[in-house]
This record gives sequence, C-alpha cells and structure tokens, in this order.
Amino acid sequence: MTFFNKLARDEQGATAIEYGLIAALIAVAAITAMQSLGSTLSDTFSEVQTEMAA
Repeated sequence: MTFFNKLARDEQGATAIEYGLIAALIAVAAITAMQSLGSTLSDTFSEVQTEMAA
C-alpha cells in the first residue's frame, strides 16, 4: 500500500509529461507558421520572377 501512496504523490512524471506537451504544442505552432510563411514567400518570389521576365 505504501508503494501506491508514494506513486500517487510523485509529481516528476507529471511534470515531464507537461513539458513534453508544451514542446509538442510549440512545434505544431512553429510548423504551421513556417508553412504559412513559406507559401507567402513562394507567391512573392513568383511575382518578382514574372515581373523580371516581362
């Protein structure tokens, strides 16, 4: 019974999981932002290329 009481009070595992979830959320936000920025830059460079070719 003492093992289960110690296990219930141990918060190190919960903290590690929380840090993992925060890191995953930051990664998803960064990937989303980079994809949006990448398509915007691609459109801009395509317009510049078209104008320079004309």
